[in-house]
Amino acid sequence: MAPRILMIGGTGLISSASTRLAVERGLDVTVLNRGTSATRPLPDGAELVQADIRDPESVRAALGDREFDAVVDWVAFTPEHVATDVELFTGRTGQYVFISSASAYQTPPERLPVTESTPLRNPYWQYSRDKIACEDLLVRAYRDTGFPVTIVRPSHTYDRTSVPLDGGWTSVERMRQGKEVVVHGDGASLWTLTHHEDFARGLVPLLGDPRVLGDAFHITSDDVLTWDQIVRALGAAAGVEPRIVHVPSDVIAAADPEWGAGLLGDKAHSMVFDTTKVRRVVPEFTTTIRFEQGAREIVAWHDADPARRTVDARMDALMDDLVERFRA
Repeated sequence: MAPRILMIGGTGLISSASTRLAVERGLDVTVLNRGTSATRPLPDGAELVQADIRDPESVRAALGDREFDAVVDWVAFTPEHVATDVELFTGRTGQYVFISSASAYQTPPERLPVTESTPLRNPYWQYSRDKIACEDLLVRAYRDTGFPVTIVRPSHTYDRTSVPLDGGWTSVERMRQGKEVVVHGDGASLWTLTHHEDFARGLVPLLGDPRVLGDAFHITSDDVLTWDQIVRALGAAAGVEPRIVHVPSDVIAAADPEWGAGLLGDKAHSMVFDTTKVRRVVPEFTTTIRFEQGAREIVAWHDADPARRTVDARMDALMDDLVERFRA
């Protein structure tokens, strides 16, 4: 009998590749969400159960007395979310997989590469602090009652629909218009980008594995680039040579606190990961998609439909202002 997997979400940017791979590998996959996604449709062979995970009674009604070998929640972001999951799935799953974030690690990190034993502390970004609080709650549940949690920490995972720059497609459009693009700092800090198909190859083998209960893993690529290299790869895919203007991260944060929170709490600091731990339990895990290939996928997907090439007018104007102030 194939392992029974419940994906809560399951059609998002990170999760869609894992749902597809789980089906391809013969797992019995049920996806629970509020509806199908036109951008990332459910793969053939997966069952859709419609319910709202924020409405526990609708989940109970939709699932009845069904039990699972693993439940993966892709859309839990606060302690309240995971507390609801603990209540819903205690006694009815052999494993609960919480999708956390590598931004929960000590920021900035005192040592590189980052390992799973790196402390969790991010004073800059509320998103990361919420993920840490979720992990704390789940670790207590495991220690106190044996709740079968496995924690997984992705780091900047992308697919063809997502430009891994603040402002999304705005920067690519600026490149094509011959306008300068803003890169934080001096552009030389190191960053790890992971294609969602590579992430799936690390996650799916963990599902239903009793050896990983009570443990935490990050699943990331070995493809490490500077931010200038990331921008140049996107420019090459778009057929242009980008004109880069470097702006200090704290200046960006002062100009736009939301953009700045993601920089000071994550992207402004070099992040390189040691993936030895996940490879010990998934010996076949390897990442094969370099960002140069990913960049071509991103540009091709956006170019296939003009409606996808959305420019954020506010971000565009902010970049104009920063460029004017910091153009060499």
